[in-house]
Amino acid sequence: MHILIIDDEKNIRQTLSGILADEGHTVSLAETGEEGILRLGESLVDLVFLDVKLPKMSGIDVLKQMKKEWPSVDVLMISGDSDINTAVNAVKIGAHDFMEKPLSLPKILIAVQNITEKRKLFQKCIIGDEKIDFRYRIIGHSPQINNIREMIRRVAKTDAKVLITGESGTGKELVAYAIHKTSLRSDNPFITFNSAAIPNELVESELFGHEKGAFTGADRQKPGKLESANHGTIFLDEIGDMNIDAQSKILRVLEEGKFERVGGNRTIDIDVRVLAATNRNIEEIIKNGTFREDLYYRLNVVPFYLPPLRERTSDVPVLLEHYLRTYSNELATARKHFSGAAMDILKNYHFPGNIRELKNLVERLYILSDKDEIDENDVRQNLAFPKSMEQSILKNILHEDTYSNAKRVFETYYFTEKLKLADWNISRLASEIGVLQPNLSRKLKALGISVPDNNYYTKLNFIKE
Repeated sequence: MHILIIDDEKNIRQTLSGILADEGHTVSLAETGEEGILRLGESLVDLVFLDVKLPKMSGIDVLKQMKKEWPSVDVLMISGDSDINTAVNAVKIGAHDFMEKPLSLPKILIAVQNITEKRKLFQKCIIGDEKIDFRYRIIGHSPQINNIREMIRRVAKTDAKVLITGESGTGKELVAYAIHKTSLRSDNPFITFNSAAIPNELVESELFGHEKGAFTGADRQKPGKLESANHGTIFLDEIGDMNIDAQSKILRVLEEGKFERVGGNRTIDIDVRVLAATNRNIEEIIKNGTFREDLYYRLNVVPFYLPPLRERTSDVPVLLEHYLRTYSNELATARKHFSGAAMDILKNYHFPGNIRELKNLVERLYILSDKDEIDENDVRQNLAFPKSMEQSILKNILHEDTYSNAKRVFETYYFTEKLKLADWNISRLASEIGVLQPNLSRKLKALGISVPDNNYYTKLNFIKE
């Protein structure tokens, strides 16, 4: 924790500072109430030891101002006078406890430990820590996933910035949380912030907080997500959608560890690890002028790429088993299983929504199906097979003037969908439909069907043909 000691007695300040620093806390000192208020405005403080009797501004006055401007800061009042009325008044205003001088070392350590535990429990309530570990498990045994686990193990030991890229639904937040949970910051907050989910005009206020009167409706000071993550980790999801002004402020946090709230002019120091993610092509949006190149290089110290599910199909059965068990427990229903034919369909399905689509499918099947065995008909009815698209293709075929044009429309649709189910593996598809691979490759070229860039080896074979 960051602890501020406000006391006009030098011996008290030095003694407390030494004790608390030995316990691993960051300590700041102030001799007067005015100086203490200044320190609170300069950096994020968790706990204040506050003397009741101070020159000019009294400890009670400081406490009142603190509870207005920094209500989340805990306060331990200390005094050389055993005035019960003052103690009761301080607690009513919002002090955590009242301690008499001469201070007792055991009582100090117990009080600080209690406040530390209280703050940790509060953060757990905010982020739902009781169930979060299970919800954030990374499932799979494919080489890609094992490689990601190894990268997490290596990068978690450091405070290096990480940029996680990949399609929507591939599990970017899971990786961010795993990095945090295995880091030295694991006992501190893990806060997520999604730029795409918030209107542009509110992004800075939500992320950096705002001062009272900063804009219409700002009737009180409000700390932002960044302050909530102090000493911990902030995960900036969909950072590719963040506006340029907010990007500039994040860049300053990365470079200097400083920021200002919206409508404020006080610079606040912060100690936070930044992890970021996006499903967009960062290089492309840099060219478009909507993302800062210097911010990209600051974030991309350790790049993580999460492959889509279609590139690690060996993990599909493992994921299905995991979510079958999950929803059986959550929905308190009998355990279901997939038939062999249903499993074959899912293994070959393209999963455009990746793990999120697979997870939603299992939940939907648990809710809608009364059977213990989920068969191929259940799967086909609930997968995102585009029936409307199929109907549209049929209409297009019927509206073609010539047989050759209609045949081309059908073949284009047929081979494209078949390739998706075969993970764009031309050799596999040729074998499945009983066509020689060279003939299939020539047919695909004639129809203008190309293999996606991320299927490098398949595309190489396609070109050779």
